[in-house]
Amino acid sequence: MNAPHPQHRAPHTGPRATLDTQVIVVGAGPVGLLLAGELALRGIRVTLIERRHGPDTASRASTLHARTMEILDSRGLLADLGRPPCEVRGHFGGLPLDLTLPGPYPGQWKVAQTKSEAVLEEWALGLGADLTCGHTLHAVDDHGTHVEAAATSRHGAPLTLRADYLVACDGQDSTVRALTKADFPGTPAGRELLRADVEGLNIPNRRFQRLPGGFAVAARNPAGVTRVMVHAFGTTVREHAGEPHYDEVTAAWKQVTGEDITAGTPLWVNRFDDENRILARYRHGRILFAGDAAHRQMPIGGQALNLGLQDAYNLGWKLAAAVDRTAPAGLLDSYHSERAAVGAAVLGNIRAQALLLLGGPDIESLRAVLAELLTHEAVRTQLAAMISGLDIRYDVGGPAHPLRGMRLPPTDLRTGAARCTTADLLRSGRGLLLALDGPPPPMNTALADRIDTVTARTEPGSPLNAGAVLVRPDGYVAWAGAADGAGLAEAAQRWFGSP
Repeated sequence: MNAPHPQHRAPHTGPRATLDTQVIVVGAGPVGLLLAGELALRGIRVTLIERRHGPDTASRASTLHARTMEILDSRGLLADLGRPPCEVRGHFGGLPLDLTLPGPYPGQWKVAQTKSEAVLEEWALGLGADLTCGHTLHAVDDHGTHVEAAATSRHGAPLTLRADYLVACDGQDSTVRALTKADFPGTPAGRELLRADVEGLNIPNRRFQRLPGGFAVAARNPAGVTRVMVHAFGTTVREHAGEPHYDEVTAAWKQVTGEDITAGTPLWVNRFDDENRILARYRHGRILFAGDAAHRQMPIGGQALNLGLQDAYNLGWKLAAAVDRTAPAGLLDSYHSERAAVGAAVLGNIRAQALLLLGGPDIESLRAVLAELLTHEAVRTQLAAMISGLDIRYDVGGPAHPLRGMRLPPTDLRTGAARCTTADLLRSGRGLLLALDGPPPPMNTALADRIDTVTARTEPGSPLNAGAVLVRPDGYVAWAGAADGAGLAEAAQRWFGSP
């Protein structure tokens, strides 16, 4: 990893009366940090405001899926993650699911949230994002032409922030969502899981094990820490219970498995439930929402973190274009239309998986039917693509083409005498007109500040079956067609605006 940026070592914590910026990002978790980096990459002045005084030490989400790994590759961040272990065996509702699919990063990549946050923070601050720690937000106002936010430091000093836009990335208990009274429909919590990271345990590993009295998971990592999760069938959510004590975990574990884990040393204990909600609108004027601030779901298989990171990746380039006034009409609104549809689909599969995991004995017949269906390759690949984020297809308009609206397939290319990948070509954060095995089609050269044009040769077996493709900055194909470029001008104007 590169040497830390000075702001990385000492983010702002002291009192300031006012702060003017272009975008305020509330919450410096992985979603907020990725969004801040995407904005800073495009020259936008962005300020992150974070309630914590320092980095989060809890491990929390630790799974990155294939599409998220592709996103990090497109920003050159994979090397900073080191060599995380990968497991191609995933699950759907606790039933084994092989996640092998075409692409460079199939499976589940195990990266502690502390590590992913550190990598994203260094990247974002290195690009010029500003981080203000130790401040609690207590007011947000959209004035139509700008946004104002009021916060207080942990020492009681007031801070007022003014910006063109504000994005809430402040988690499932979003302060911004509460302050704006945003409509958050869905289903309330019914069941809960207790979870803990524990040192000093010597118990068998359990992979989504359903026992007569409940559900249990135990997984020991190379550092000797065991993550346990437990649900006793019939246990319902206790309102306002707060974070659990380790005694609750040991009691439930004993009830379900018969094992005594009281000798372990808990490092982190929490509870989560199956509440399932999604915002009616991801955009409220100049206030937008991303990640768990926009949707609340049970964190099954790491989908919550990956869904939020992909929200940020979709929003970053669109919001930057809105700030610098190059966005075509409707571009920023497409953030809601695209990501709310994806969010609803993910929350739907999570509801199904929660029932398969935590439903009582009467759910066994349904589990048996699904286990049989998973032996069919078409079912397996469809569920694997859904879990991995590789099935997303946006409505980008224009004539039908197999690539249109899909992510640009990761592909090895030759540009002149050099080899590269499609991920390499997305590093600039601009759009990409990629001409394949021939000269590029004609396009308005006045958009050259927004779209890179590259001519490349494909390798044998390449999935890029088009004369040329126009790719959005988030890696999705906005246009694909023949080398004559029919329809290209319309697609470029729709997604990149007028010169």
